[in-house]
Amino acid sequence: MKVLAAMSGGVDSAIAAARAVDAGHDVVGVHLALSRMPGTLRTGSRGCCTIEDSRDAHVVAGMLEIPFYVWDFSERFKEDVVDDFIAEYANGRTPNPCMRCNERIKFAALLDRAIALGFDAVATGHYAEILPSEDGTPELHRGADLNKDQSYVLGVLTPEQLAHCLFPIGASASKADVRAEATERGFPVANKPDSYDICFIPDGDTKAWLTDKIPMRPGLIRDEEGQTLGEHDGATTYTVGQRKGLGIERPSADGKPRYVLGVDPVENTVTVGPQEALAVDELEGIRTSWAGPAPADMGETEDSGIDCEVQIRAHADPVPARVWLGEVRTDVPEAETDPLGPVVPRPRPAGQVLRVRVEEPLHGVAPGQTMVVYRGTRVLGQATIDRARNRARA
Repeated sequence: MKVLAAMSGGVDSAIAAARAVDAGHDVVGVHLALSRMPGTLRTGSRGCCTIEDSRDAHVVAGMLEIPFYVWDFSERFKEDVVDDFIAEYANGRTPNPCMRCNERIKFAALLDRAIALGFDAVATGHYAEILPSEDGTPELHRGADLNKDQSYVLGVLTPEQLAHCLFPIGASASKADVRAEATERGFPVANKPDSYDICFIPDGDTKAWLTDKIPMRPGLIRDEEGQTLGEHDGATTYTVGQRKGLGIERPSADGKPRYVLGVDPVENTVTVGPQEALAVDELEGIRTSWAGPAPADMGETEDSGIDCEVQIRAHADPVPARVWLGEVRTDVPEAETDPLGPVVPRPRPAGQVLRVRVEEPLHGVAPGQTMVVYRGTRVLGQATIDRARNRARA
């Protein structure tokens, strides 16, 4: 099989490429240049896809004796990931750029080009597994090392994409095993630190970065009763669950800290309240996609929904939930309400939506986050959270 190995310059993708070679595949290595500043250097262990990472990937490819190329996807990355990140924050959402990168760059733009060039599959260093269903359809499952499992960020993959994906290290027992193998092979990246945070914000200061990209307007910080507690420099730099840097002038009556409960980009207001007000048990998701056929036993009412688990962050624990389908309306008037409460007038694409009721309250759920639906280790699909509420408080 002709395999294109996506080599980020880290240890995981290095071992993935090596195992693809060991499996007898015809392997070609490729590094994606995503930064529009080619001289960008890694800062500590922050970021990825830097010039240093490209060099590390090249060295490993040479040791494996496979062809190696660098593909410039910087323009596509800016449009599909960076610009999307800015637009989501401008609309009061908290996006996950890693989900967008996997969806639109690594497993759309890259995979499309690979197939057009005659490759059968793309291999990456993700900790996840692709297993066949009873009818042979590929299913996405959690990786063997649950501490490193990355199935959450792959929840956007479609069945057509899964059919052309290889995750050679998905069944590895642990990251320590992968590093040990890299050491045995003599790879210089064996002990290279993992990258973290948002790759295009290497200093980690998201607020400062957004302030330079989105026009900011001062506005009011209010409590749940609408009383003014202070002012902010720009509502779109706040996110649900935030505690620090709120700029509140009046302390709470009970002396307890307050948290961001909501951001309204239209009214330019930030609503804050006690920690217990962050608890939600009902979610609505848009931009729904399935990592395989949609569950045949899922209906359009709660009674005809399915029991499963929902995960709302990459490293969060999944919680038991009831999930069912609905149809989103894109022309909801500002004052209208529905079962999830008042509608914040944000752009909402047409299509299938996911309605979720969790058995255990979730905290700090922000519009724009991704919820991934599981049955056991299998990923069923995902949706972007658009609204959330607590039934009792509502």
